[in-house]
Amino acid sequence: MTSLSRVPCTVVTGFLGAGKTTLIRNLLENASGKRLALIVNEFGDVGVDGEILRSCGIESCPEENIVELANGCICCTVADDFVPALDQILSRTPKVDHIIIETSGLALPKPLVQAFQWPTVKGRVTVDGVVAVVDGAALADGKVASDMDALAEQRAADETLDHDDPVEEVFDDQVACADLIILSKSDLIDADGAARANAALDHARAGVRVVPSANGKVDPALLLGLGLAVEDDIENRKTHHDDELDHEHDDFDSFVVEIPAVANPDDLAKRVADAAEKEQVLRVKGFVEVSAKPMRLLVQAVGPRVNHYYDRAWTAGDDRRSRLVVIGLKGLDQQAIEKILVG
Repeated sequence: MTSLSRVPCTVVTGFLGAGKTTLIRNLLENASGKRLALIVNEFGDVGVDGEILRSCGIESCPEENIVELANGCICCTVADDFVPALDQILSRTPKVDHIIIETSGLALPKPLVQAFQWPTVKGRVTVDGVVAVVDGAALADGKVASDMDALAEQRAADETLDHDDPVEEVFDDQVACADLIILSKSDLIDADGAARANAALDHARAGVRVVPSANGKVDPALLLGLGLAVEDDIENRKTHHDDELDHEHDDFDSFVVEIPAVANPDDLAKRVADAAEKEQVLRVKGFVEVSAKPMRLLVQAVGPRVNHYYDRAWTAGDDRRSRLVVIGLKGLDQQAIEKILVG
């Protein structure tokens, strides 16, 4: 079967909080008549990104075309999760024109692309391109993510540490495998900052473009229809993990914290920022009930930088428990973090 008769897939990867969901939402809203499907690969027990995208009500990508995988990174669960998800999407009528795969923030893209070489997959879909979303503001500050201050200080102070920190390796692998790099938050950096951010991407493959973006706004024509059949070119994408037969996310912890309904969202935001500062939390995201409010509060944090807003009204079918996914490096003190977040 030729690539022309296979459904193209775009893999969108990127570090925690880089802006993948915002980019994809903009992409879905500006699909120019294409009928899209989305596979969201969550890391953790609460499907925040999938829920955000499902609640958009975007005609080009109806709710039934969004499939969420919450059982670990796709490349580790190809047979159990990824293939059934593709089966589900490819059975849709009318036929899907393009599939977008949002990986978890910790995903290594190369093993996922290699899954497209499976006989049950290769004949039906092809990897149109791999898009890496990177945090421009963090890179301008010399970090791969905005919350890596403590780790950066530790590495700078101890010359005996391995230069390839696990988090740095994840970032490097995502950039090394990319066909297009989106430099997010470009509105937050000046020309000198942009130069520093671009310099941090010098290990990208030759010819890979870096596109600045603010608020996820990128012309879909730049992202879709690349026609690269990446699965046939995977050996040319050299990463840290090429000699490994398998990989695990042993360098990260993730757990869910249930909290009572809050009276003041700003107070919760301060507690989330406090947890990041005191306990080295990389990422917090979830949905929260605010007392006497009919609207659901969405909370998303990258390190101490916390955003929160009401995304929609609670419905009769919703589980109104307030639950936050916490992600960080291995060794997080769950009890201490829960104490801070519960207040």
